Amino acid sequence: MATKEFKKAARIILVGAPGVGKGTQAERLMKRYPQLSAVSSGDLLRESVRNKTPLGLEAETFIRAGNLVPDEMILKLILNELKSKRWVSSQSSVTDAVPAEPSKNPTASFILDGFPRTAAQASRLDSLIPINLVVSLITPVNIILSRIASRWIHAPSGRVYNTDFNAPKVPGKDDLTGEPLTQRADDDEETWKLRLRKFDETSQPLLEHYDQKGVLWTVKGNSSDEISPKLFQELESRFA
Repeated sequence: MATKEFKKAARIILVGAPGVGKGTQAERLMKRYPQLSAVSSGDLLRESVRNKTPLGLEAETFIRAGNLVPDEMILKLILNELKSKRWVSSQSSVTDAVPAEPSKNPTASFILDGFPRTAAQASRLDSLIPINLVVSLITPVNIILSRIASRWIHAPSGRVYNTDFNAPKVPGKDDLTGEPLTQRADDDEETWKLRLRKFDETSQPLLEHYDQKGVLWTVKGNSSDEISPKLFQELESRFA
């Protein structure tokens, strides 16, 4: 895949139902645009807990009690990451009255993953750093459900196969070890219908929030291969 360069910084959020291929699109974007990095709130949290940073120790008390880590703490993790990369001023704080002035350098481009999930979280993020593109990825529910029904995994390694487009060389066997493939217990249709319904309920206010900000762009397709070219075209028209 040919790489392209941005001329200005892209600060992107991908929003899509489970099974829509968000991870695939993020990987393809970072491959095509080398200036783009992933900032994952989940990874930052795990790393912070593992390294026993002051924030990590504080977060661990919530995790051990079975509670969600407060939004404010996640925002601090994200801001610390942006500051460490010099993408915002080192003086920025989550208590600032105005958002941090982000770097305009194209190398300060990122895809934020895992946060925000609600409109309230998005408002807090707005007060921290302005996001300039939110992509709503849409694939019909029946396509997502058939994709999940075709998904098989090699549990020990986490390798994922799909009998429709990424089939194992020998049906039902892992390519590398020859061990049997299984389907995840939570990959049944009813569980997925519930997950998709919940996603719709929480994502609607989030998308409306970004629509009002004028940064929402929606792309539809039955497969990742159908969506990617449209996504590339949009990013190049905005940032390249």
